[in-house]
Amino acid sequence: MIIMEKKSDTVSRRTLLAGGLAGGFLLAFHLPAHAANEPVQPPDVTEGKFAPNAFIRIDEAGQTTLVMPQVEMGQGVYTAVAMILAEELDANFAQVMLEHAPPNDKLYGNPVFGLQVTGNSNSIRAWWEHLRNAGAVARAMLVQAAAQQWQVDPPSCTTANGEVIHKESGRKLAYGALAASASGQTPPKDVALKDPKDFVLIGQPLKRLDTPDKANGKAVYGIDAILPDMKFATVAACPVFGGKVGKVDDSAARKIPGVRKIVVLDDMVAVVGDHMWAAKKGLGALVIDWDEGPNARLSSKDIWQDLRAASEKDGVVAKSEGDIAKGLATGERLDASYELPFLAHAPMEPINATVRLKSDSCEIWTGTQVLTRVQSEAAKAAGLPVEKVTVNNHLLGGGFGRKLEPDMAVAAVRIAKQVDGPVKVVWTREEDIQHDVYRPVYRDTIAATLSDGKIVGWKYKVAGSAILARWLPPAFQKGIDIDAVDSAVDMPYDIPNFHVEYVRAEPPAVPTGFWRGVGPNNNVFAIESFMDELARKAGKDPVEFRRGMLGKNPRLLAALNLVAEKSGWGQPLAARVGRGVSIQPSFGSFIATVVEAEVDEQGEVHLHHVTSAVDTGIAVNPDTIMAQLEGGLIFGLTAALYGEITIDKGRVQQSNFHDYRMLRIDQTPKIEVHVIKSGEAPGGIGETGVTAGPPALRNAIYAATGVALRRLPIDRSLIAGKKA
Repeated sequence: MIIMEKKSDTVSRRTLLAGGLAGGFLLAFHLPAHAANEPVQPPDVTEGKFAPNAFIRIDEAGQTTLVMPQVEMGQGVYTAVAMILAEELDANFAQVMLEHAPPNDKLYGNPVFGLQVTGNSNSIRAWWEHLRNAGAVARAMLVQAAAQQWQVDPPSCTTANGEVIHKESGRKLAYGALAASASGQTPPKDVALKDPKDFVLIGQPLKRLDTPDKANGKAVYGIDAILPDMKFATVAACPVFGGKVGKVDDSAARKIPGVRKIVVLDDMVAVVGDHMWAAKKGLGALVIDWDEGPNARLSSKDIWQDLRAASEKDGVVAKSEGDIAKGLATGERLDASYELPFLAHAPMEPINATVRLKSDSCEIWTGTQVLTRVQSEAAKAAGLPVEKVTVNNHLLGGGFGRKLEPDMAVAAVRIAKQVDGPVKVVWTREEDIQHDVYRPVYRDTIAATLSDGKIVGWKYKVAGSAILARWLPPAFQKGIDIDAVDSAVDMPYDIPNFHVEYVRAEPPAVPTGFWRGVGPNNNVFAIESFMDELARKAGKDPVEFRRGMLGKNPRLLAALNLVAEKSGWGQPLAARVGRGVSIQPSFGSFIATVVEAEVDEQGEVHLHHVTSAVDTGIAVNPDTIMAQLEGGLIFGLTAALYGEITIDKGRVQQSNFHDYRMLRIDQTPKIEVHVIKSGEAPGGIGETGVTAGPPALRNAIYAATGVALRRLPIDRSLIAGKKA
């Protein structure tokens, strides 16, 4: 069922999403912005409402509003957060509405980062206890209010479906009727949380709240915001990294109908028009003489040469156990190196921001993963105090880490300074891909020794960018980027002599940032690829080899056993068809994946089947977990098959989906996801599938062809005509 809020007899211009939930639930969903195609959002006034904390508002009519501290970019977090809050609150789910939190690090800062940020698969695992406590404290205050009114002991009362119930007398009071009196209660310091066996919502496969309007086109993304008298702009930056604008001949552009202004900044040019088509045509008509600067000779060859040289140097020790020298001197030794390329994000919603700038205020409409950072950086660009900048966040049409950067909003503010009235700035797909903040290139070198079929020594070195040194400097300590070594320092195998180093190696000129599982998708690929080579050297089946070293990791062992059973591991396959396995404890979840793939004579890879088994702790919404793993696997397999950004003469060579390919629907394999029931706290899931797919695919190719690929994307020339 879908409902729309109306004003009088007309449909509200502010899209209100309403999702039909399993079991007949209905929950309305408010987007926190007020562009012209949406009604004005009333201010967050708590007068007359029960507002026990930053996340819960209950008015006297019984309307319960849950404030979302994380952003929705397709991962289902709004639904999951609502389920957690409503579970401990015992709210009437049919009367629950959602609102996105305003910028406020103090109230809505992620418990892990301290910033109001959505990333690192942290939405549920970081907020699990906080949200449950918020709901439970509110419920306890409502019970206290009812118990006072009835003059009974609070323990004699219970709650359900938005009501407080006195068990002995059968009396009931709705939360709305208690809102005023509950506001005067003292929040309890310690409150009992529900036993998981008593969960009503958590664990149920409830339908996502944002799906219906995404399916029928009513969902409003940042790119959809419309303001009265708004102009449109699109931009061109110097194609060479770090280059500047030289001379601009705009005579032809000014003759195009609808073109209103040419904005020339030091590093980019924007054409402003009555509509996007005019702006785009105007931009194409410009003749720009770029000052390319010192990076015009930069190439991928140079970058890889520098990285390979850096990876041979000693790194900072991130973790060391046992005696690595002794371990590497024992048994048979194997050495290998693995490389991953630059990758672009290419979200389906192109980069955009809409700005209304006045002398004393700035208002922004966009979709961002880092709301307060957008606010603060936009304030600097506008020359205004932070409190004078309002950021309205929308649904994100994909983020993947790209929208952890505030650059699009900053650029839009700079352009808006030269435009009368509001302006929407949209980057074309080409401009987006060629001016991204890229997933770093990485090179991992590994040396290991085998004795009696097990690893006795393991030396691992990762060389690549330190994203955290730029993005969150306090997290970069003693020369170690904890993201770059994630899943390397905590690999799951029982190895007595274990050593991990990190070498910071920044590529010249190329900006690098987070890309849906940065450190783990590098390290899991290298580690799990190497594990298959070690298994072959030891003369063991890859699954059995891993089983022998998982004694201290029962959750991952259970996932491995289940995926082997469900995937048909060990059953015979046709020539040039192989199965590959990978396992990982990334993002607080434990996942094992098997990919079955075929390599034809030309070296083309055909995906037959993917099976994953995951223990992600308590599954808040099993359907969302399955969907996220399916999408993540496709995302990661796409990168493994096709993903690479290359540079020549200081320029990114790829520009759109014709040369930065995506996996097509007819290439997508059957995917089975098996969620293991668990009583542990929830882990992360949004990036887990991304890191699982590439090594399992690589190992399937290894099994099918006997070729041990050590670089992504897949080099078809190396496997053409090969058969194991």
